[in-house]
Amino acid sequence: MRRFLQALKDLNADVVPELAWQMGRPVRYEGELRSLTERVEGMIAAADAGLAPFCPEPGGAATRYVARVPAGLVLVIAPWNYPFLTAANTIVPALIAGNAVLLKHAAQTLLVGERFAEALAMAGLPEGLFSNLFLSHEDTARLLGSGLIDHATFTGSVEGGRAIERAAAGSFTTLTLELGGKDPAYVRPDAELSSAIEGLVDGSFYNSGQSCCGIERIYVHEAVWQPFLEGFVEATHRYRLGSPLDPEVSLGPMSSARLAGQVRQQIGQAVAAGAVTHIEPQLFPADKEGSPYLMPQVLTCVDHRMSVIREESFGPVVGIMAVADDAEAVRLMNDSDYGLTASIWTSDFEHARRLAAQVEAGTVYANRCDYLDPALAWTGVKNSGRGASLGKFGYESLTRPKSFHLSMP
Repeated sequence: MRRFLQALKDLNADVVPELAWQMGRPVRYEGELRSLTERVEGMIAAADAGLAPFCPEPGGAATRYVARVPAGLVLVIAPWNYPFLTAANTIVPALIAGNAVLLKHAAQTLLVGERFAEALAMAGLPEGLFSNLFLSHEDTARLLGSGLIDHATFTGSVEGGRAIERAAAGSFTTLTLELGGKDPAYVRPDAELSSAIEGLVDGSFYNSGQSCCGIERIYVHEAVWQPFLEGFVEATHRYRLGSPLDPEVSLGPMSSARLAGQVRQQIGQAVAAGAVTHIEPQLFPADKEGSPYLMPQVLTCVDHRMSVIREESFGPVVGIMAVADDAEAVRLMNDSDYGLTASIWTSDFEHARRLAAQVEAGTVYANRCDYLDPALAWTGVKNSGRGASLGKFGYESLTRPKSFHLSMP
């Protein structure tokens, strides 16, 4: 896996523009290599703990232990929004644990699957342990239902997750599902505002908002509402929307005109219901109706009856609401069908710890957001998924326990 990582580093000059062509990420961000390096090295570091045998207290003359053995054949169904990172979450630990891997990448990012195959071949992976597949949804469903797959991982929408479950039903294939998010943030009155604004603007609009754990709704204590909103709008104005191949561009197109249209529709419905927009269209002339180029938008006067607050947007729009206290913030953060991540911005560590325990999410951050720590479990609650990846926990679904009870005659 270290040789595989080096191979991807050697290929990165070609990968960066390929990502811009395929899914619109600006070349100025240099692909996913920095985060990918952290992710691969983190899973290598977690292997000893994740694969270590369990040895109970000695009992009698028998030698007893539980080993982690490979699950067998692992299918990775990867998305287009972070096409290297999401695939590597499973491919790297699956191979370290001794499995064979099949990769079915999204139709939007087929070149990424080819790069994985190329880099693994450069690393000297034995032939037959990895295959990059080009499959339709129907072919994928047949494969899942065939009984040939021991474990499958899927990253994508809630409806996609339901389709995966239906396809695998009765096959006894185990599943790890990382699904949608409507991730909230809460800014307390004691937050360091400049840091909160910088972090939450980036968390809302990086990758054109196309991140499962991106910030989609923000609750701000009324005591700091006005300065936070003013600073957030000012920071949003600094984005430049345009061709992702332009090194000066900081916001590329969404992955398709269709998805951009869905976000425009969501914003329009919110405005019709009373929401107020804070970003002027004339600042982003590249935004054209019917195109994938979509400007960032900040909405206030929003509420939980609006789809822009309740349903996943997966685009560069965020709704901001004022709250009176911690209790109201936690209630609104939890008022969602999703539970992937949440973030709390405060200078009081004990407050952060107490509130984090009350928030219904797979990961809760204090004073950061939109980040996967490779040493921790990446998991969701409610409609955000089932199972876990990353850290030592990522090895659990990719192996099975095998017990040994060995006695001498």
